Amino acid sequence: MTLLMTLALADMLLQPLDWVVIVAYGIGMLLVGWYYSRRTHSSEEYLLGGRSMKPSAVGLSLFATLFSTITYLSIPGEMVRFGPIILAGVVAYPLIYYIAGWLLIPVFMPLKVTSGYELLEVRFGPTVRLVGVAFFIMLRLLWMAVVVYATSDTVLVPLAGMSPSATPWVCAVLAFVTIAYTSMGGLRAVVVTDVIQTLLLFLGAALSLIMITWALGGVGEWWPRTWNPNWGDVHWVYDPTGKRSVLGAFAATLVWYVCTTGSDQVAIQRYLATRDVIAARSVVSVSLIANMLVNMLLACLGLALFTYFSADPSRLPQGQTLREASDQLFPSFIVSGLPAGLSGLIIAGLLAAAMSSLSAGINALCSVISTDLIGRFTSRKPDARQMVRREKILSIIIGCVVVVISIGVGYVHGNLLELAYKVVNLLVVPLFGLFFMAIFVKRATAFGTLVGIAGGLAVIVPLNYWSEITGESEPPIEFLWAMPLGLIAQVALGMAASMLPIGKAPPMIPRGETTTTSQ
Repeated sequence: MTLLMTLALADMLLQPLDWVVIVAYGIGMLLVGWYYSRRTHSSEEYLLGGRSMKPSAVGLSLFATLFSTITYLSIPGEMVRFGPIILAGVVAYPLIYYIAGWLLIPVFMPLKVTSGYELLEVRFGPTVRLVGVAFFIMLRLLWMAVVVYATSDTVLVPLAGMSPSATPWVCAVLAFVTIAYTSMGGLRAVVVTDVIQTLLLFLGAALSLIMITWALGGVGEWWPRTWNPNWGDVHWVYDPTGKRSVLGAFAATLVWYVCTTGSDQVAIQRYLATRDVIAARSVVSVSLIANMLVNMLLACLGLALFTYFSADPSRLPQGQTLREASDQLFPSFIVSGLPAGLSGLIIAGLLAAAMSSLSAGINALCSVISTDLIGRFTSRKPDARQMVRREKILSIIIGCVVVVISIGVGYVHGNLLELAYKVVNLLVVPLFGLFFMAIFVKRATAFGTLVGIAGGLAVIVPLNYWSEITGESEPPIEFLWAMPLGLIAQVALGMAASMLPIGKAPPMIPRGETTTTSQ
């Protein structure tokens, strides 16, 4: 996938003032990391911010972490191609908040753990814990690689007029800046930079929408009065063309968020960085509110971009239609429709989305590797200074691995949203399935829980990689259904396998309500 290849024209590239803004942003992130490096003296401060961080800031951090460049670019593109159907996922947010806040968080907080995968050992023993750790490491490494690649290949390389062969080098530079401030300042630096990056995300989308509205002559010029025929028919439950349906978008959003908030160390780490269950719930609510607002803003931007480029198709990349160039419209407008300096500010917002995902992933992986692998299998207890030094070295190594993996991401086909689901969300459900069995299934055994993974993957892999496996262009079921169906299959097979006389069902994990995690 190489996007915006035809934008390498003199009047379609970033100007010197834009680069000044982008470089200033990078330097600012490094200064934040340096500031907090001087105030971090223990492993708990480095990984969990001392377990006393403000829920509002941590909530914005969780939002910025999960809301990557892929999402930032794909939502306007999805609106252009399929219309408002993708916003059906927003309706799932209240249910997500209830499940995360009342069914999942009260299980994690009383345990006073550093890694969420310690919970798996409490219920099922070390083998299931290590399987969960392995899935998380693969998940986050792939996620960060996709984000770094998409940001470099879709934004920086074409808008700077570079050759596509420069993509690996751009990936390396982007990762270097993020590694630097993350490894220096730990979770506190990550959260503070995430808050700054959240503001840039809002500002970039809002300024773009304002500029398009002004250019077109008002909101009424881009707000649709009828359903655009280019969006196709509305399918509420199932789309026979294998594309998008309202229920599919709702189910995919619900399952992805529940799986992520209930099994991903990136989310669990942020709960544990707060004082208690109530504060952790606030983290989820702030994250969902911010997500809803940005989704609505980007959806409106997609409608505006559709009208803007429809009015003058000559602005489109050469030889492409609106649907074909849907993921490219936002970056194209940034350099062709905005003044110098403002373009740089919005590009900084795109970089912010990538860097927040990368920094959070590095810090979470560092936490898991340090706690679940190194700490689990070594008897030697380093002092506080040695622990922080070890975790900083781990952060650097993880970042380098991400750059290497990102080089191979371009071989996966599909638009940005499909790329994320194919490469990354392949592992979200199998990971959460372990936690579902541990938290909710009383008769679950370690054997049954591990067997269930096979059921989840047997559904998700074919649906995500249907074209690559069969050679057919479209799967029989839209890819949005891969995760919901995979979760059902994994839990059903896991419960059935737990009925076999192999191992005993251990006691359920007790729940807490307002138990504090303070030391």
